Amino acid sequence: MWGRRRRRGGLLGVVGLVLVGLYWLAPKSRRQQQQQELLRDEKALELQLQQLSSVVWAEALRERRPVYERPQAEPGALGELGSPVRLELPPGPEREREEQSVQDHQINIYVSDRISLHRRLPERWNPLCRVKKYQFHYLPTTSVIISFYNEAWSTLLRTVHSVLETSPDILLEEIILVDDYSDKEHLKKRLENYISGLKKVRLVRTTKREGLVRGRLLGASKAKGDVLTFLDCHCECHDGWLEPLLDRIKEKESAVVCPVIDSVEWNTFEYLGNPEEPQIGGFDWRLVFTWHAIPQREQKQRLSPTDVIRSPTMAGGLFAVDKKYFEYLGSYDSGMEIWGGENLEFSFRIWQCGGTLEIHPCSHVGHVFPRQAPYSRSKALANSVRAAEVWMDKYKEVFYHRSPHARLQAYGDVTERRKLREDLKCKDFKWYLENVYPELHVPEDRPDSFGMLKNKGMENYCFDYNPPSEHQITGNKVILYPCHGMGQNQFFEYTLNNEIRYNTRHPEACAAVDAGTNYLTIYLCRDEGQNVPDNQKFIFKEDGSLFHTQTQKCLHATANALDGNPAPILKDCTDSDHQKWFFKERLM
Repeated sequence: MWGRRRRRGGLLGVVGLVLVGLYWLAPKSRRQQQQQELLRDEKALELQLQQLSSVVWAEALRERRPVYERPQAEPGALGELGSPVRLELPPGPEREREEQSVQDHQINIYVSDRISLHRRLPERWNPLCRVKKYQFHYLPTTSVIISFYNEAWSTLLRTVHSVLETSPDILLEEIILVDDYSDKEHLKKRLENYISGLKKVRLVRTTKREGLVRGRLLGASKAKGDVLTFLDCHCECHDGWLEPLLDRIKEKESAVVCPVIDSVEWNTFEYLGNPEEPQIGGFDWRLVFTWHAIPQREQKQRLSPTDVIRSPTMAGGLFAVDKKYFEYLGSYDSGMEIWGGENLEFSFRIWQCGGTLEIHPCSHVGHVFPRQAPYSRSKALANSVRAAEVWMDKYKEVFYHRSPHARLQAYGDVTERRKLREDLKCKDFKWYLENVYPELHVPEDRPDSFGMLKNKGMENYCFDYNPPSEHQITGNKVILYPCHGMGQNQFFEYTLNNEIRYNTRHPEACAAVDAGTNYLTIYLCRDEGQNVPDNQKFIFKEDGSLFHTQTQKCLHATANALDGNPAPILKDCTDSDHQKWFFKERLM
């Protein structure tokens, strides 16, 4: 736009100078005539440039036009512009229906059903994204694949309409809905009839329950677009979400690109997008996906807030990938069941086999995160084992130490997946940790220094820690609890730096003693290269005692300590078995 203005001003200036020069060289009468011609020529030129500008602008609007224009919202429509819906129903049948909808779907479908399938969202991207230009005719087309199982009507159809009403028609090849053997009546003939009236929407069905991975593979096998874009079945797309993904893949075919995932609150459907810097994906040594801030090393790589951000892992549900590159990489691991773990496996594979995994800050998609998984994730651990066995090399032991029961999982045959790694000449996991995710601390896991931390005096009790929440690791106290041998909240490590680390999660946490107290509280461990705080230093002596250097006291297993619970408490050092500790990796 600015370039066209400069070109128009320059052209008018040159023409004007020529005409003015001729004007002053002519006789007076002739000059009057030329003056009129000059004004006429300038107006004609101005009109032509205006017409040209209008054509360019109209062409830009045409290229951006979605498959369907979003209908006008009704006055007072619930949830419009992402506002929360709080019904506060009195006790009675309607409230019971609302509660039942949450019970059935782990999402408040009673509220969802009262929000328009076409609602508008608030603008939640960096303002610089609004002025980015794209050459639509040169971008690849995409097939959007949405796999679902017993999804509610309104969340599924809102996802579909959201794609149709925000995606440029010129870029959207199709939407493929994959029904993974749903048994709900509304997803049978009623759904077929509904989508038969929508352009560019197809429905395919599995013949048995396949799970997310194989359901998506079925959709990919039917896709006609150049790019595969995978979405979950309870999403809402922000305006301008699609173009950045396709533009980046056009630049680099080996880039797998994710949108910024904005949260849609499961109970009120409030859109909680954030225009600030997004978080990127990571994982902890349980092979659980985590979010964390963009590291400084990555920020230095970016020249603009609209540049892509490299991410060690993806959340899994929402991403775009060149179809041929997806096939070259080995698509999904079809040996994985239902869902869970496939996102980390694919993330490792992308990076180790020469691709990049990125988040585009100009692409935003809202996602309803259910209160909890609406159906069983019993196969997720076996899926994680497959990922560890194929991609993690010796570092799989760090995972097994923290999830000992994972060793017992039947995970199927991974021969073909290992051959794929060999054929693609993929890098090892050490390279991944050093180059892609150096922020992840690799535990020492020295013999006899990790696992269950047990006490000789209270033989069947172990150090135990339950964080305040999945997203807040620190702040609670360490207790003693009957040993269960499952790792997780009973996994601790004693390090060469004299720390007692609770390091199943990321970031890692350490046991500390607050001033004036005698119990252990969990805080974040020091950053790499920093000194260990004095209140986190313990000497593990040869006699089995854990000596706290700052207070000069020893940890004592006490039966009635914190609110009646057994706990390790600092006391004067003695030779009591209650002050003798040892690590054990497994119960047996």
